[in-house]
Amino acid sequence: MIALVSAPSNLGLRPPEPGAAPGAAKAPEALREAGLFAGFAALGAVEAGVVLPGRYRHEVRPGRVRNEETLVDHARRLADRIGQVLDRGHVPLVLGGDCSILLGGGLALRRRGRFGLVHVDGHTDFRHPGNSDAVASVAGEDLAAVVGLHWPAVADVEGRSPYFRPGDTVHVGCRVDDEGHREASEVLADVVPAPEVMEDLPGSVARVRRGVAAAGRGYWLHVDLDVLHPGVMPAVDSPDGGGLSPERLVELLTALAPGAVGAQVTAFDPDLDAGGRHARLVTEILLAGLRELGAARPAGA
Repeated sequence: MIALVSAPSNLGLRPPEPGAAPGAAKAPEALREAGLFAGFAALGAVEAGVVLPGRYRHEVRPGRVRNEETLVDHARRLADRIGQVLDRGHVPLVLGGDCSILLGGGLALRRRGRFGLVHVDGHTDFRHPGNSDAVASVAGEDLAAVVGLHWPAVADVEGRSPYFRPGDTVHVGCRVDDEGHREASEVLADVVPAPEVMEDLPGSVARVRRGVAAAGRGYWLHVDLDVLHPGVMPAVDSPDGGGLSPERLVELLTALAPGAVGAQVTAFDPDLDAGGRHARLVTEILLAGLRELGAARPAGA
């Protein structure tokens, strides 16, 4: 049974303009309004509550990520909630929020053992202190953090780094000119860029499954909606040229969701969707692509 968890965090994002807070925290309720929760309820899903973030603050201190203490606290509490869902035998579907909520999912699974990660995102999110002087916002650094390449404050919560082994992790959906593409390809089990997914879905899915197979207990599925072409999904914090069509994303999720032990959806920004049209598209994609989430996960996962 799928259990919906709301995680309306914007703590890992830069402000969209001076003095403003990012709109991603509004995503779960915007998707509720668009019919997502009712749609999953009709499929037999239940709600598992909301994990509220602390206050968003604008300052960034040297050597620390934006909202560091608040972000880590949220990750711990989200991990607790995900763990409770898993303990009940349910499959968590976490609705963010920005990509920093991956710390919560990673921490929750690392507490339970070894799992893989399928990171579906328009960017590799592989910025970290070893390759950039601009480290500050975990929403663009989440993949590097969960495989152990970030500062210990975010990458080693509870002494559990890495939350996912790099060799158990596959990234899917970046643009070929993504700044982290080359390094991620060298560190992770595999990187499958968006053009390859569009051109060869069966081959891409096979690569993903091979890449996470060693973990043995299933995988966490991260879905950042900026993996879509910005012409169809501009309501994200970092739209970029290229990307997947809605139809191809549904096909990808349909193939990968059954083997996942849980999933999270991130980066939708209702502030950029005044009429609600894009929220309705997201709802259609998720109901079609994630309806079988966890249906074929390994026993005991």
